[in-house]
Amino acid sequence: MGAPDRSPATSNSMQRVKVYRLNDDGKWDDQGTGHVTVDYLERSEELGLCVVDEEDSETLLLHRISSDDIYRKQEDTIISWRDPEYSTELALSFQETTGCSYIWDHICNAQRNLHFNSLNNDTFHSMNSELRELPAIELSTLPLILKVVTESGITDQMRLMELIVANQDFFKKLMDIFHICEDLENLDGLHMIYKIIRGIIMLNRSQIFEKIFGDELIMDIIGSLEYDPEVDHVQHHRNFLKEHVIFKEAIPIKDPLVLSKIHQTYRIGYLKDVVLARVLDESTIANLNSIIHANNALVVSLLKDDNTFIQELFVKLKLPTTSEESKKNLVHFLHEFCSLSKNLQMVQQLRLFRDLMNEGIFDVIADVLQSPDKKFVLTGYPYSFLEPRSKSSTFLCC
Repeated sequence: MGAPDRSPATSNSMQRVKVYRLNDDGKWDDQGTGHVTVDYLERSEELGLCVVDEEDSETLLLHRISSDDIYRKQEDTIISWRDPEYSTELALSFQETTGCSYIWDHICNAQRNLHFNSLNNDTFHSMNSELRELPAIELSTLPLILKVVTESGITDQMRLMELIVANQDFFKKLMDIFHICEDLENLDGLHMIYKIIRGIIMLNRSQIFEKIFGDELIMDIIGSLEYDPEVDHVQHHRNFLKEHVIFKEAIPIKDPLVLSKIHQTYRIGYLKDVVLARVLDESTIANLNSIIHANNALVVSLLKDDNTFIQELFVKLKLPTTSEESKKNLVHFLHEFCSLSKNLQMVQQLRLFRDLMNEGIFDVIADVLQSPDKKFVLTGYPYSFLEPRSKSSTFLCC
């Protein structure tokens, strides 16, 4: 399968924690306060938890994430476990619930990869897997493809994922058949394609998500999920996304990658929260949330490094000729921009807020607080610029 996906290392956000260790007397000893990341261990392909002291940058904790069921999440702000290597109980107490959820999602994702890799070796495949190749992707073979996707055991599921990822035309051909079925109003075919796509998504593999969430496929994938055989009418998700979702571009965004990630993040959130809300399991939701976190961090990182973009934002905010409606859109954009910056590493957050202060963010806040619009005033409270929004929040507004 090659080297594991290193996305956690590049998109990870540092979260402030206290480290505790259970002593021989059964009491928790405070080991210090620092920032935790999930990253690859030095000279290793394994992921681990690393806590660095916030004052002297010394390592407070270095723990290799285990595939064993040893981790527990408590009270929304604590993750604890018994470390098998050192036979000791450890705990991380997070400053924020969002930080705890973020690290918990990454631990769960790392464990899923460990379980997958432990089974995925050539000997295992050659001895146990009966799935050698995918069926031909044709209208007549939809029942066979559906059977392969929905009735395969765990070993063949892994082999299925490999074959789908290796086949560059799999989804394109399947979506071509989807359009044919739609044109012919072939409900049996549409229902089978719905089940096939749903089953593939439930495989919960990042390599597959990377394909189906790309700009070329995502709308067709969402379209294929409009034909749920358990719902007595066709959903109209594509129509909603095309006709009723408005991209409020307060400041023109010129970077195509930023625009692509903004749209992708909204659509992933919509698929998770609306299209497949009743069928997704917790592990798949956690993986989708991780993609959303990574996208948000990338968008904010790219925008914050664009000095022209930030300067243009504040120039427009301060211009007396800027209309009241435009100013509100700019402030709401700035509010969400600050909220999503919570996905950045702590050092990057501090640099960003320093730059925002230099540009005059407090003057903007003071101006908003004087508005007669009470709802708008709430946006101007200083704490609101630092409060995180929902995980699927993007710069797209309905």
